[in-house]
Amino acid sequence: MSSEVTKEYTNGEITVVWKPGTCIHSKKCWDGLSSVFNPTKKPWVNIEGASSEAIMKQIDACPSGALSYYKNGEEKAELAVSSLTKIEVIPNGPIRVHGDVEITHSNGTTETRERITALCRCGLSAKKPYCDGTHKREGWQES
Repeated sequence: MSSEVTKEYTNGEITVVWKPGTCIHSKKCWDGLSSVFNPTKKPWVNIEGASSEAIMKQIDACPSGALSYYKNGEEKAELAVSSLTKIEVIPNGPIRVHGDVEITHSNGTTETRERITALCRCGLSAKKPYCDGTHKREGWQES
């Protein structure tokens, strides 16, 4: 797979990491903390718009893992990840896998995803096996 674009925003205390290619545009970030996450502005992340604690709490609600953070001074690789992999079926939405996973694609290539991965359940995503939010735009309902 092609390398993924990653953007970082820091306030000196934490660094917010955004992977736009992973984002499913659920709007949870800007619905929950619009003082920080505002897609109508450039840059769309205003790291000074709220406390580090509020930002971390909102990022923890990101369903795709496109947003993450680390505390400055800590190594990114040492972020706490449970050894237990959690799989969550979102009603009328994707399957979320919490934890680091290795995906083997149909063409045999492999890719590592960290923290949270949203997998398509509706079959409509243009980014299969990943969710791209199409289920919401198309009004898909599980049967």
